[in-house]
Amino acid sequence: MKDNNCAYCMQGELVAKFGYPVCAMDTGYLYIFKEQSKPGRVILAYKDHVSEMIDISDEERNAFFADVAKVARAIHKIYKPDKVNYGAYGDTGCHLHMHIVPKYNGGDEWGGTFQMNPDKVYLTDDEYEAMAEQIRAAL
Repeated sequence: MKDNNCAYCMQGELVAKFGYPVCAMDTGYLYIFKEQSKPGRVILAYKDHVSEMIDISDEERNAFFADVAKVARAIHKIYKPDKVNYGAYGDTGCHLHMHIVPKYNGGDEWGGTFQMNPDKVYLTDDEYEAMAEQIRAAL
């Protein structure tokens, strides 16, 4: 099922406002979060338009979390964070997705909850593509 108003379902221009495409995964689509105050921050969006983890089977949920872990391993390998935070939000954008957010001791928001859209650091398309290539290679 797709929702024509959902950035993750429609991909293209809607998701391009905040995400840069990396690749399709077994259970969804991986994007670099364009705001990069935490280098390596990405989003894994579930392949179907569902709102909650309880809307998918146990097997689908386990596969989604396996993809989350696979992405986290790649982020650890490339960016060497001190900790990765995970966030599943969506009060207004009701499509199951997981923010995978590297955190660095002494860095932006260390010791606290990461902001959704801090609006501090943006890169060029060439820089996003270089990140995407690194992530693809590490997956």
